[in-house]
Amino acid sequence: MRYVPEDSAEAVALAVEGCRALAAGGQADMVWGHPSVRDPDGRGVWMKCSGWGFEEVDASRIVLVSPDGQVLAGDGPRHIEYPIHTEIMAARPDVGAVVHTHSASANAFAALDVPLLPLDHAGSLFCYPEIPRFTLTGGLIKDRALGEALAAALGDAVACLMPQHGIVTAGADMAAAVMTAVLLDRACQTQLTAMSAGPLRRWGEARDTAAKRADVWSPAQLRAGYDYLVRRAG
Repeated sequence: MRYVPEDSAEAVALAVEGCRALAAGGQADMVWGHPSVRDPDGRGVWMKCSGWGFEEVDASRIVLVSPDGQVLAGDGPRHIEYPIHTEIMAARPDVGAVVHTHSASANAFAALDVPLLPLDHAGSLFCYPEIPRFTLTGGLIKDRALGEALAAALGDAVACLMPQHGIVTAGADMAAAVMTAVLLDRACQTQLTAMSAGPLRRWGEARDTAAKRADVWSPAQLRAGYDYLVRRAG
């Protein structure tokens, strides 16, 4: 299985695969949310067209969107929030894929305005340093200025909470971006569950969490989890 596309056909296949994996990972929100993969020829991003749910996407529902919002290939309308993807990739040459979803757990957690703590394996991916938050707006990222601001908030992190909106994740490949989204939702849900039972009393300290993160969330482990989601979707 190839995780970074070498041509347009592979980029389309990865965009489809990413959508299906997000659906299998519980990240669907009817027809909203989107993953993207960087075009190997530098023309923009490949992502699903609007109006379709993750589980409905096939190659005919993938479009190539330029940084200024033109649909360069494929049929169908682009998502209005394409600047999430194009501006993060413009700011981060290391990023090959971006995911934006409306994680219910992340939205509920972000409303509490408390730090996300390493309470489980998933949480270790987002702590020390603390996961960033994009607080400029809870509305749609519908122009390049807002996309640039979101990219700045994300910085060099793997994910960013978007209070009142959802999450964005960035990875070297589709496997990393998708798994990071699924794991962020899980980490938020774990902390919500723990906080509902009483005060938090124990979580990982910085050195142990960093060592754990290197062990459990290596690129190979993220790809293993992603491959599982792809199999489930298939």
